[in-house]
Amino acid sequence: MPKRGPVKCIIVGAGHRSLWYGEYANMCPEEMRIVAVADPNPVRREFFAKRFHVPEDRLYSTAQEVAALPKFADAVINGTMDHQHVETALPLLRAGYDMLIEKPFAVNKEELVELYDTARSLNRKVMICHVLRYSPFYREIRRRIIRGDLGDITSIEAAEYVSYHHMATCYVRGKWRDSNKCHTGMLLAKSCHDMDLITWMKSGIKPARVSSFGSIYQFRRERCPEGAGDMCMTCPIEEKCDYSAKKMYIDHPDRWRFYVWDSLEHIENPTIEDKIAELMKPENPYGRCVWKLDNNVVDHQVVAIEFEDGTTGSFSLVSGSGRDERTIHITGTKAEIYGSMESGRFTIRSIDPRKGHECAVKEIDTKASGGHGGGDIRLVEDFVRYMRGLKPSISCTSLEDSVAGHMTVFLAEESRLTGKTVEYI
Repeated sequence: MPKRGPVKCIIVGAGHRSLWYGEYANMCPEEMRIVAVADPNPVRREFFAKRFHVPEDRLYSTAQEVAALPKFADAVINGTMDHQHVETALPLLRAGYDMLIEKPFAVNKEELVELYDTARSLNRKVMICHVLRYSPFYREIRRRIIRGDLGDITSIEAAEYVSYHHMATCYVRGKWRDSNKCHTGMLLAKSCHDMDLITWMKSGIKPARVSSFGSIYQFRRERCPEGAGDMCMTCPIEEKCDYSAKKMYIDHPDRWRFYVWDSLEHIENPTIEDKIAELMKPENPYGRCVWKLDNNVVDHQVVAIEFEDGTTGSFSLVSGSGRDERTIHITGTKAEIYGSMESGRFTIRSIDPRKGHECAVKEIDTKASGGHGGGDIRLVEDFVRYMRGLKPSISCTSLEDSVAGHMTVFLAEESRLTGKTVEYI
């Protein structure tokens, strides 16, 4: 029988992704309610408590504190850092909670298996935040594949273009720049969405073999412009540099504010002067030269996939573009689809062998507002349906259905590092 009343959720990890998902409780309080928050940062705990009307006695520092208490909610929204997902999820699953987990849900094969086996043995509902499945763009493409518009899928080509300021902020200066600290490479941290989409479009047909190539090409000390200083705000060539911290974070103070200004969270309304002073600190990576940091994650990578049915897929991760963009081109035995998520439009080109014809072309516009092409809120809405025992949408990102995409990333990284083609086991 479907559950009645709002689904009661605990936020574990008060980061910006949890904030996005939690907003559904303010939009639809009759559907979902945030009843507790756990995070080691007291500033964030208090911010979330105020945002979601959480009482003081339901604020905790760790997931373990919550798991030690008698169960008092239906589910957990796990928005902790990538390498903390499994270690925080396991005790909460054992304590009786179902869960929505931010991607990537595991940072290696061993963690993936442990989480999967635990959730399955306890019969817990676990959904992964592969929000792009919920964007109208990808959802409509998937719907047409299911309907048979393309025939049998023979090839999938996808690409993600990461803008120069996105790359510099998150993967050169930011918290995902060093795989030894964040426990993920760029392919997992940024593009596990795309690996999930490719395997999702293949409708459960597993990859058989994976190969991959990639490296750090641009953001290395030997490519540093002549005369560049260590700190952007005092650099002699700052005016000529496209990656200047002043241009990225002072001239655009709100673009990456959740990452860049996290050290100023204790100030309610930090001024530009506060922000300049913060970028002047030698220990602040956001104020340092992009060619002189400790980053070790790739800035470009390609992945080739052979599926069990003999069809193929490919993915290109490219940084340094003028803007963020994802593209996809799927070819079937009857028709093909190609388009850009950011535009919200894709084209269907169907075979037309009639005399005087070559192909039939149809343009589809799915443009939607909101985070991740309109997918963020739709994902939470589907999670609530999943929790209530109602039929989820075709986009449902259950743990069982998300394993193949993550495994493809792990195999791609193994291939990149060893130079060998790796088989999916």
